[in-house]
Amino acid sequence: MNNPYNYNSPLPLRLAPADLTHTQRDLLLNNRSFCIYPWIHIHTYPTGAVYPCCHAEMADSIGDAREHTLESIWNDLPMRELRQGMLAGRRLSACARCYEQEASGFFSGRQSANKHHGHHIARVSATQADGSVQKMELTYWDIRFSNLCNLKCRSCGHIFSSQWYQDQARIAGPEWKLANSVLNYAGRTPEDMWSQLEPHLDYVEQIYFAGGEPLLMQEHYSILDELVRRKRFDVRLIYNTNFTHTDLRGRSVFEYWRQFRSVAVGASLDDSGRRGEYIRKGTDWAVVEQNRRDMLRVCPEVDFYISPTLSIMNARHLPDFHRDWVQKGLIRAQDLNVNILQDPAHYRIDIAPAEYKQTLTALYQSHIQWLHSQDHLNRATQGFESAITFMNATDNTHLIDTFWRKTHELDSIRNENILHVLPELAALK
Repeated sequence: MNNPYNYNSPLPLRLAPADLTHTQRDLLLNNRSFCIYPWIHIHTYPTGAVYPCCHAEMADSIGDAREHTLESIWNDLPMRELRQGMLAGRRLSACARCYEQEASGFFSGRQSANKHHGHHIARVSATQADGSVQKMELTYWDIRFSNLCNLKCRSCGHIFSSQWYQDQARIAGPEWKLANSVLNYAGRTPEDMWSQLEPHLDYVEQIYFAGGEPLLMQEHYSILDELVRRKRFDVRLIYNTNFTHTDLRGRSVFEYWRQFRSVAVGASLDDSGRRGEYIRKGTDWAVVEQNRRDMLRVCPEVDFYISPTLSIMNARHLPDFHRDWVQKGLIRAQDLNVNILQDPAHYRIDIAPAEYKQTLTALYQSHIQWLHSQDHLNRATQGFESAITFMNATDNTHLIDTFWRKTHELDSIRNENILHVLPELAALK
């Protein structure tokens, strides 16, 4: 069954509530710890570190794909304990980011997982007493094949961007440089992850492409080519992309997207013009806007939305950027998904002093009023409302000194000055 889409509803999309047993309904809708991901999914970083999902805390790795196969990690002790904890309703350290998001009113990754993949809830009944699940069928993929990227965004680092290598080496020193390479890949060999995933192509339902920068990765195009060959146009494709490149060696991603039934493209754009280029170093803003115009011409039916990482750096101007793209006809008002930055902690919006928080709160409330009659999904509206709650829930002003120390350090390396681009942040002095 396909229920009418409601962005903020936790109900599973492909199940009617009447089709759920009492236990299944309780897990999906009432258990504040349960997430379907450990029964359908496994996630890898470009470093080889394995996690239950991309939202998991970095300290809570469940394995190493440089040393072991995904199949062996699937029922190793950390994954089994994770499943047991979720079924018991225990709050798990790995899931802290989702708990924090939900407390502020954001629709969390956990809730989204249960909504979009809850139709696999019957798999849970096959869980053994020790937390193991014998059948491993990955219906949802989020494998970060490598850290290949053309940008070095302020809130990122070498783990997810090869472009960060030289800056990271200057910050961390010669020993770090000797111990690390420019390009990282997730598996035991560069081709290992693709080899392990290929047997799952017949039953994959949804693939999330992120990076690094997925539109620069050969693995991304290899997956699309194989899906096309198998006529698996039913697979839902979701992207997190910096949207600075839309082809690889003459292969236009727009031409691929036209063939699939459901494609959602979240563009990681934090601000426009000079500010956007500062926050996401290496961006050419004119190219980004032209890419969006080209996409509207070639594949206008593809779902496109801005997915900004809301940090202290873009907090003041995000509403302006949002309105600007709506007025230019590049997006609708509803086409913005606030991705609240939780780490690195010194970039969080809750480091702002009380007076600056008051300014931002008033600004967001005004923007919410502008959104009121236009945001039919309530996605952007909820994002700004939840950002207000998130920002005012915690006083992290003790991190302001860290913010300035880290910012000045990077500005010195990149020959930049944040106050020349974002003068409003002088309020944090």
